[in-house]
Amino acid sequence: MPVTVIEPQTMDTQQPIKKNSSSIRLWHWLNALVITGSLLTVLLNSTLLKTRKNATFIQDQLKEAGATVTNDQARSVAHELSDKIWMLHTYFGYVLVGLVVFRLLAEFFQLADQRFIRSLKNAWSKYQNVKQEREKARHDFWVKTLYAVFYMMIITMAVTGLCLAFEDDVPALKAIKAFREIHSFTMYLILGFIFLHLAGVFLAERKDSAGIVSDMINGGKE
Repeated sequence: MPVTVIEPQTMDTQQPIKKNSSSIRLWHWLNALVITGSLLTVLLNSTLLKTRKNATFIQDQLKEAGATVTNDQARSVAHELSDKIWMLHTYFGYVLVGLVVFRLLAEFFQLADQRFIRSLKNAWSKYQNVKQEREKARHDFWVKTLYAVFYMMIITMAVTGLCLAFEDDVPALKAIKAFREIHSFTMYLILGFIFLHLAGVFLAERKDSAGIVSDMINGGKE
C-alpha cells in the first residue's frame, strides 16, 4: 500500500518592504507640525502681536477702563506678550534641531532601498542611462533634488536658530549679524518649498501617482 506523504505547507512570513519606513513617516509629520507651529508664531508676532500697534491698543483700552498708563509702560506690556510668542518659537526651534538629528541618524539605520541618498543616486542614474520614460526619470530626479535642497534648508534653519537662541550667552555669536538674515531668508525659501510641495502632491494625486499621502501614512509598498 503506497504511503502518502503530506508535505507541510509553508507560508511566506516575510513582511513586504515599505516604501516609507515608520521612522521617516514619523519624522515627516512631526516636522510638518513643528514647521507649521514655528511659522505661525512668526505670523502672530508680525501681525496681531506687533509691539507698536498693541502698545497703542493697550493704552486705549486701559484709558477707557479708567486707568492711566504711559506709552513706555504700554510698550513694555506689548513687548512682553511678543516675547512669550518668540519663546514658543524658540521651543519649536529646539524640537526642529532634534528632528534634524533624528533624520540624519535615521538615514544610517534605514534599509538600503529606503535611504534618501541611494534613491537620489538611483534617480540620477535612471535619468542619465534610461532612454525609455526619460521624462518620468527626469521628473523623479528633480523632485528628489528639491527634497535634498529642502533638507539643507532645514539644517540651515536649525543651525542659525541655535546661534540666535544662544547669542546672549556667547558674545561671538551676537557679533555675527548674518545669522538673523540667513534665518529669515531661509524661512521664505521654506515657505516657497511648502507651496511647491503641496501643489506637487495635489497634481500627482490627480495624475499618475495617486496614493502619495496615504503612502506617507501607512508606508505604501515598494
